Amino acid sequence: MAWEEGSAADASPAAPIALRELLVELNDLKRVRSAGRIGSIAERLFAQGWSALTAGAPPEDVALEVTATTLAACRLCDLDAAFLASAGLSEDAVTEILLAGFDAVAAEVSEPLRGRLRERLRGRATLTAGPLPGFVSALAHQPRAGVTCPDKPRVLLEPPENHAEHCLMVAVYGVVLSPFYRADPATVFLAAMAHHLHNAAMPDAGFTGEMLLGSQLGPIMVCTTRRALDELDPILRQTIERARAILPDDATAEGRAFHAADAIDRVLQIAQHLRAASITMTTVLGEMELVHAGPVKGFHDRVLEAMRIP
Repeated sequence: MAWEEGSAADASPAAPIALRELLVELNDLKRVRSAGRIGSIAERLFAQGWSALTAGAPPEDVALEVTATTLAACRLCDLDAAFLASAGLSEDAVTEILLAGFDAVAAEVSEPLRGRLRERLRGRATLTAGPLPGFVSALAHQPRAGVTCPDKPRVLLEPPENHAEHCLMVAVYGVVLSPFYRADPATVFLAAMAHHLHNAAMPDAGFTGEMLLGSQLGPIMVCTTRRALDELDPILRQTIERARAILPDDATAEGRAFHAADAIDRVLQIAQHLRAASITMTTVLGEMELVHAGPVKGFHDRVLEAMRIP
């Protein structure tokens, strides 16, 4: 069921529950890292997206390419096209594996978007890499504030995500959610990729810090956002500014898709800390099969029993 305008909207679901499990799982890409690669998968995809944009790639191509790659990485992680090719696999074999990764998680993505994303993996047209604006690295080094509320001490959850990871995840969520709201996925993607430009220069003190800045918050954000936008060529800057026009409210389909993605990511980021803290050995050894089937499982089980583990 897609979002409907008017009085019927009040009685309709505000978001598609069928996508919940996908969004939960995708969120972990903010925490997956590999040897020889700097930053998490989400952080690197944020940089790749901006690199393609500065090279002049059409925003829709970038949105679809980055989203398709992110969905394939959900289960494959850094077993990506570059690694698989370097390991000697043929083009057909690489494509088969990437599509298998995508299909493992993307069943609930609406058509025709699902087919368009899948085709990006099948075709794998390489987007030209352009120069990275300085704000990309700055956002990757800028931690998010954690849980803050005026008049209360903050709750810090380590390790913190950074603003590049958050922006990338909101952008991908926004694309996947866009059919539900009948929103243009490219506009949502661009707005999400650029919605924290001010934090490239502005440290994140959260909601508490923003309230303490009072009337100075607006001018500071205008100033720091302008610094980031000044790094872009005039055409791309105008494109980004048009996309950012959806950010203030939920009056448009694109605004609703963005704000849904933003809220979901912010809460899932905290939920993963709580999930990790509450996991039990019953889940780890039983449901997740930490000691999994294989020729030595019986011996492993006897060892753990003898050592009284857990």
